[in-house]
This record gives sequence, structure tokens and C-alpha cells, in this order.
Amino acid sequence: MGDQQRTAEHSQQHFVKFTRKGRQDLQSQSKNIISNVLSFFKNLAENPEERKKLNFYQVMKLTAQACDVSVKTVQRIKRTLDSVEDDEEVQFETPRKRYKRNSTKTELNDFEKQVVRDTVFQYYDIGEFPTANKLRIDLEQKIGYSGSEDSVLRLLKSLGFKFRKFNDGRKYLMEHQDIAASRATFLRKMHSIRNESRPIVYLDETWVSQNHTDQYIWQNSNNSGGLKVPTGKEERLIIAHAGSATTGFIPDAKLVFREGERTQNCDYHSEMNSSLFKEWFVDKLLCRLEEGSVIVMDNASYHSALRDKIPDSKWKKNEIIEWLSVRNIPHDPTLTNAELLSIKEIKTAENRYELDCIANEMGHEVVRLPPYHCLYNPIEWIWAQVKREVASRNTTFKLADVEKLTNDVLDNVTKEDWAKCVEQAEDLQEADFQKQCSRDIIMEPIVIDLADSSDVSDIEIIEDD
Repeated sequence: MGDQQRTAEHSQQHFVKFTRKGRQDLQSQSKNIISNVLSFFKNLAENPEERKKLNFYQVMKLTAQACDVSVKTVQRIKRTLDSVEDDEEVQFETPRKRYKRNSTKTELNDFEKQVVRDTVFQYYDIGEFPTANKLRIDLEQKIGYSGSEDSVLRLLKSLGFKFRKFNDGRKYLMEHQDIAASRATFLRKMHSIRNESRPIVYLDETWVSQNHTDQYIWQNSNNSGGLKVPTGKEERLIIAHAGSATTGFIPDAKLVFREGERTQNCDYHSEMNSSLFKEWFVDKLLCRLEEGSVIVMDNASYHSALRDKIPDSKWKKNEIIEWLSVRNIPHDPTLTNAELLSIKEIKTAENRYELDCIANEMGHEVVRLPPYHCLYNPIEWIWAQVKREVASRNTTFKLADVEKLTNDVLDNVTKEDWAKCVEQAEDLQEADFQKQCSRDIIMEPIVIDLADSSDVSDIEIIEDD
């Protein structure tokens, strides 16, 4: 009997300690708990018969009833309290809060993602259809992938693939039509440009942090020795540049600035944005290119500001009417929004990117990379080379030193480095261009049958036939 009393007193003391120390983190939950406890004791005060039914030695059960929680919750809290010393601060996880897990298995770099895409297409090229299990085995051999079949499914979904059900019950891995169309358009355009021998310039942006270094170092058995990488928040450098096989990096076109730094003609920038990129693109790049150059870049948001937005269903009626009036397009203001949006000039209008228009006015042409195909851009290999060099030479982990080191490494990239990377990327482009027609022949009967089938649906589980 005495042990039970001591246990009850011990639990009550620790529970008071929990409510006092945890009130900042659980302020909103504590209000509900107080309300529940108040109602519980008020009910006991008004109903003497209820008090007679209580067994005050059942501390866990009474605590759960008073707080309106489960007994398991009280037991879990008591176990946490019993596991710490009296002078140690107690930390509790927020109840019912869901924490996002790190998707370590599907977080691949751009090169590894390209390996995944190439592996899928290799099956198409030999007339076979990939499954999750086949891809998992292949990726394990090629890039050391250790994820499950479910991880393969999530990875493929993030790369623009989906599994479609065929009308005979079989399932096929299909690429999104808009991605396939963008790739085919890009490959055909670049094939034509190479035959015309026009100068091609590739551009992109990247970043380098002040703690950028090699992941692994040699240490002795005591885990001592080697450089100590600082912990905590890292400052970064943002880099934008462009180059070609004949010139290497375009002379005097380099942009390197610190994240959050004030530039000469711009406000503070936490990262690259459309106004800063436009200033660099127009003032530092276009004026230094050969006449009639082709500029290859991706579809990042700050590359894709529109010169003239086209009305859509989100526009208000007065905005649509103003758009039509400015362009002297005949219209009836009494029409509804849907009728105004169906006017031929709006339906046939095409979005024009501001940077594309500026480049055209200066005698150049912009070609956009298809989504998820960064390895068509040789500057990705240049960035990898630059980052490896910075990582191997970064010993101070100070942003000023890393900035100087980064500028030195960029300046030391040679024309030969660029020529090698451009040849590698363009060989990949040409090989995929030649394979495009054979893939269409293989996929044509499936695409036609899927289009004719009335029972076509996406599925979430990949299985082997």
C-alpha cells in the first residue's frame, strides 16, 4: 500500500514539473487540458455518487480521465519523466505533429537522374518494357542505388514518368507527353543548328557554400586529425556564367555575388531573381556574343518572365477588356468572361518570354532545354569540375576566401575543358535524336491502343508481369 502511495506522489510531482517546464511548447494544448481537468473536478464536486466510484490508487487512469487523453499517453509521459534526472530538463515531442522524413533514397543528383532516364529508354530501345524491380536492380549496379521498389516508383514519378494501364491488363511505364514533345523539339532544333555551324552558347547558374569541401577524409583510429568543418548556418555564393566550345567561358561575363549581398544597381537579393538575371543577361552577356549566336538555357522561373501575359480564367473582366482595347482588337464589353476569352486573338496568342524577345532583337536566338534533361547542357560538367576544385582547396571555410578561390577556379577553366564537355553533351543530344524515331515505332501501337481504350487510369503500384 505504501509503495502505491509513493508511486502516486512521484507521478504527481513529475506531472507538475512537466506542465511547468513544457508550457511554452504546449501552450495551446495546455488550455484544452486545463479545461478538461476543470470539467472533471467540477463534475465530481456536483455528483457525490461519482466520487464514491473512484479508486484514487489508479493514478494513471484518473489522470487520463481528468485530462481527457488515453492511458497510454499518460504512461508514455511517465516513462519519459522516469528516464531523466531531477535537475535535467525534460523535452517532449509535440502531440499529433507529423514530421517530414528525409527522402534519402530518391534524392539523386542531376547526373544520377540522367542515368535513371537513360536506363528506362534502354529498355525501349531493345523492345522491352521496364518494371520497378528491373530498374531497381539496374540502378543498384550502375549508381549504387539502395532504395526499394516503392522508392523507384517515387523517383520515376518525380522525373515525369507514370505507369499507365493497358486495355489488356498489362502495365507500361509511360513518359509525360509534354516532356517527350519538349525533348523531341529540342533535339531536332539542335541537330539543325549544328548542321548550320552557328555558334552555340550554354548558360546556367549554380552556388557554392563557404563550408563546401570533400565529404570524406583520412583519420586515425581515434577519429582525430584532418580539417574541422564548422557547423551552423552557411553563407553561399551565387554564380552565373556562360560559355562555348570555341571561346570557353565568355570573357568578362562572369557573375559571382554573395547570397543576401547588395549589388550596385539592385536591392538585396536572397538568391537569383528575374530582375538580376535580366540585368546580367542583357548588359554582360548578349553584348559579348558573336552575331547570330544560339543561347541554350533551362526554364528556371527567373529565365521565363513573360513580356506580354495572355488573359486566362484568373483575369478579371475589366483586365481582359483593357488587354483587348490596348491592342485594338474588336470586342463587345457586354460579353461574359468566358465569351471574351474565346475571342480568336486570345485563343491563338502565344506566350513570349521577355529574354527571348530581347535576344532576338539583338540578332540571337534562345533555345530552351526540355525539363529533367540538364545533361544536355555541358556547363553542368563544368560546374562539377569547378566544385571539385573548390572542395579540394577550401581549408579556411571563410566566405571571403571561398569567393576568391571560386573566382580563381573559374578563371582557370580552359577552352579545352569546355570543348571536351560540349562534345560529350552534343554526342548525347545526337544519340538521343537518332533514337527518338525508333522509340516512336516501338511505342506507337501502345500509345494508339491507350488512346482508344476507355479504361485508362494511373496506378500507384508497379508490379512485374
